[in-house]
Amino acid sequence: MDPVSQLCVALDTTGQVLDGVGEQQWDGPTPCPDWDVSALASHVVTGNLRFAGALAGRLAAVEPAPAGVSLPQAYRDSAAALLAAFSEPGALERTVTVPFGTVPGTVALHLRVTELLVHGWDLARATGQAVTFPEDLAAAELDFTVRLLPQVPPDRSPFGPPQPAAPDAPAIDRLAAMLGRQVCGPAAGSGA
Repeated sequence: MDPVSQLCVALDTTGQVLDGVGEQQWDGPTPCPDWDVSALASHVVTGNLRFAGALAGRLAAVEPAPAGVSLPQAYRDSAAALLAAFSEPGALERTVTVPFGTVPGTVALHLRVTELLVHGWDLARATGQAVTFPEDLAAAELDFTVRLLPQVPPDRSPFGPPQPAAPDAPAIDRLAAMLGRQVCGPAAGSGA
């Protein structure tokens, strides 16, 4: 699968999770201790818009979704902007500055896909959704993360230290664990 198609799959999968959030779940806890479901969804929207802006040569503050726009709709809008930005001719070859640093477009795409998958996993766990994340895509991003993580300065890491996961666990669980998620035990918001 080409990189832009991988991004499309990650966007779609996380979008399905957001569409499945119940009205009473938006203020529930997530595996990200600083964010409830609503704040985490907003973070994903903002990340999509920041990366789209970076590909256009601007890394600036992103405005929150306008009043009256639901988070799932804001996500769909941000996903469309991100996909359009990465689909521009030469986008994967140019050097871009993203919150992680200045990187080639292909690295920026993998950073975004990884974050979409892990935060999609976070949201699914938080809201008790059984979502199937594409095994091949999660495995590819796990390989990318394993290679990149040693290059990340400790003070720049956006995730927690790696956690244990069974070697035969689904790739999405191993990816989430690699980025500091507790994959064993009850999910946040599960009531267990």
